[in-house]
Amino acid sequence: MLTASRLLALLLFAGSLAGGAAHAQKLDKITFATNWVAQAEHGGFYQALADGTYRRNGLDVTILQGGPNVNHRLLLTVGKIDFYMSANTLQAFDAVAQNIPTVSVAAIFQKDPQIFLAHPNQGINTFLDLKKLTLFVSKEGVATYFQWMKREFGFREEQIKPYTFNAQPFLADKRSAMQGYVSSEPFAVERQGKIKPKIFLLADQGFASYSTLIETRRDLVEKNPNLVQRFVNASIIGWYNYLYRDNQAANALIKRDNSEITDDLLAYSRAAMIEHFIVDYGITRASGIGAITDEHIKSFYDQMVRAGVVKAGLDYSKAYTTQFVNKGVGKELRPK
Repeated sequence: MLTASRLLALLLFAGSLAGGAAHAQKLDKITFATNWVAQAEHGGFYQALADGTYRRNGLDVTILQGGPNVNHRLLLTVGKIDFYMSANTLQAFDAVAQNIPTVSVAAIFQKDPQIFLAHPNQGINTFLDLKKLTLFVSKEGVATYFQWMKREFGFREEQIKPYTFNAQPFLADKRSAMQGYVSSEPFAVERQGKIKPKIFLLADQGFASYSTLIETRRDLVEKNPNLVQRFVNASIIGWYNYLYRDNQAANALIKRDNSEITDDLLAYSRAAMIEHFIVDYGITRASGIGAITDEHIKSFYDQMVRAGVVKAGLDYSKAYTTQFVNKGVGKELRPK
C-alpha cells in the first residue's frame, strides 16, 4: 500500500523523467559544415560533439566534413546547413561584396596558420630571405596573401611557381620555399624529406586575417540569436577542452570521418596550434577563444585595400558581428 509520501516521491520521480525526456526532445538540430576533411584543425568542434558539450547546450549537432569537391558555403546560403567553418576573413569580405547574407560570429583562429617552409642550411634565416627563392604558391595564395607580400615586402611575381599541394617539387629544389599550414605541412615534409624545415608564419609578419571563423546566415542571427549564442559558446568550450584537456574522444571522431589521418599527425597539429598561439592568443586571454574586435578587422581590411585584394569603400562591418563573442566564455578551462 502506497503512503502519501511514497506516492509523492513516485510522482516527483516520474515528473523528473518526463521533464528529462521533454528536455531531450527540445534539442535543436544543427548542421555544422567544415571546409576540409576532418583534422585536428577542426578539433574543438569534434570535442564539443564527443564530450556532450553541444547537448548540454541544447543542441543536437551533426558535423559535415568538407573536401575538394564540396561547396558548403553555398549550402549555408540556401539554408541546407546552419553554420559553416570559413577559412579566413577574406571570405567574409567577399560575401559582403557579392551581397551574400552571411556573417561571421566567432573567430576560432586568432592567427591564420598560413606559412612558408624553406630548406635548412640555405642561409634563409628571416622572412625577407625568402625573396631569394622560388616560391610554390597556389592560385588562391597568389590572389590573396602574396599580393600583401608584394605590397608590404617587395616580393615578385617572377618568383612564383604553381603549388599543386604536393611537396615533391619543394623537396627536390633546395632553393625554393613552399606554402603550407603550420599545423600540417611541416609534419609531412619532415616525414617525406627527412628534414626539419624553416617555418615562417605569415601572421607573425603582420598578416592579420582571422581564420577558422564560424559563419551563419543573417536571418538566423536576427530570428534566433539564442541558438547562435549556444552554438558559439559550446564550440568555444570545445576548443579549450581540445587544446588543454583529454581529446581522445574527439580524435576518435575525427579518425572516423577521415580514415587517412594518423595519431601522430593529430598530436603534431594540436602541439603546433598551441606552440604558435593560433587559437588562444592576445585578446583571448581576457575575452576568450573566438574573440573578434573591430580594430583587428579594420586593420586587416586596410591591409587588403592597400594590397589591391579588396576594393576600397566596402562596408566591411557587414562581414562580422561581435554580438556572440568577447564574453570570456570557457577561459577558466585554460591551464593556470
